[in-house]
Amino acid sequence: MKIPEILIIETMHQPGSLAKVLQVIADAGLAIEGLTALRRDQGRTLWEITLEMDEEADRSLYERIGALPVARFVGKSDRVFNRHRGGKIRTVATLPINTREVLRDVYTPGVARVCLAIQKDPEAAYELTGLGNTVAVVTNGTAVLGLGNIGALAGLPVMEGKAALFADLVGISGVPILINDTEPQRIVSIITGIADSFGAIQLEDFAAPECFEIEQGLQARLQKPVMHDDQHGTAVVALAALLNAARYSGVDLKASIIGQIGLGAAGTGIVRLLQAHGVRHVLGTDRNAQAVARLEAMGGEGVTLEALMQRADIVIATTGVKGLIKPQWVRKGQVILALSNPDAEIEPLVARAQGAAFAADGKGINNVLAFPGLFRGALDARARRFTDAMLMAAADAIAGLAQGDELVPDPLEKHVHEKVAAAVRAAAGG
Repeated sequence: MKIPEILIIETMHQPGSLAKVLQVIADAGLAIEGLTALRRDQGRTLWEITLEMDEEADRSLYERIGALPVARFVGKSDRVFNRHRGGKIRTVATLPINTREVLRDVYTPGVARVCLAIQKDPEAAYELTGLGNTVAVVTNGTAVLGLGNIGALAGLPVMEGKAALFADLVGISGVPILINDTEPQRIVSIITGIADSFGAIQLEDFAAPECFEIEQGLQARLQKPVMHDDQHGTAVVALAALLNAARYSGVDLKASIIGQIGLGAAGTGIVRLLQAHGVRHVLGTDRNAQAVARLEAMGGEGVTLEALMQRADIVIATTGVKGLIKPQWVRKGQVILALSNPDAEIEPLVARAQGAAFAADGKGINNVLAFPGLFRGALDARARRFTDAMLMAAADAIAGLAQGDELVPDPLEKHVHEKVAAAVRAAAGG
């Protein structure tokens, strides 16, 4: 697995000194993800160089840099850890509590009037509390990123990250909820028991197949939007990318043969949404026989990996297995979305070099484009559940906002999330 490694390098301030450092990095077969000059002082420059290094990478790179006459390896940066220290989210008051009058209004005794109003009309809670702007971000840590079952507490940084994105991109208060349990019905009961605190429930990093039972159980018991993001957020962005890939290449998406490699939460969610969109022929492969059986029950065809690569017009991979797709398997004109993070099943540049018409990975085709707008739109519409119409409206909006030959737009553009929310709200009838 590739993890960011941030090096601090000091070079002499003279022509070619930085180039020599970069050449050592290139000779090690590593790509530079970021390069920043931290400071320049007394003829020397301090650089922060971000690399993506997997566990097998040769760390003697540091010694080779330090051996250069024009450079010195200072150490590693704690930049990533520093951005997580103390957490990435916090609760703040929406108004200054600076007089006794305000104190008495927002707390006792004035708050009693509001409590009684909500008792009389529970729907008033959406106007008189933060309920309509609050989402529970819930995990049990059984399928975190590409890390697997690392436990709920270790998954908390991801939940905080989701909450921070909710706040920054669409103004939603996301609240991380950690559940130390793996039995689906107990998890359903726990979440149901606290659901009144939230306007919607986002399930995150629950492993398959338990995630399907958990989501379905909550949808049956709660009259508020519930969505497992690994399934449906990923599916929405994948559909958006495929809408554009099909348009750019002049193919009919609905008539194309779709090959889904990996039939866990994300893969199953993608297949389900593509079928709802009208795709008629789906091939699928997974090392888990039950997952293949689930696909076949949905109307798909289980095949081997090699057969899928030979027959599919469009290949989507969500396995978490680095390098699973061999370059020689790529057929000219295929569309390949290798969506596993942080390591793709095949690097997009490699796939395109082998003749793929379009290729992308999970860094670009990422569910951060979907979940903020999906929840913002659902909350604004006071929807009781997410529907396929809402998911497809989000995909259409995302696809329509891509620029040039992009498959999807930049997720940091806030107007993208505003447009997605508006489309979801309209589809929900809000």
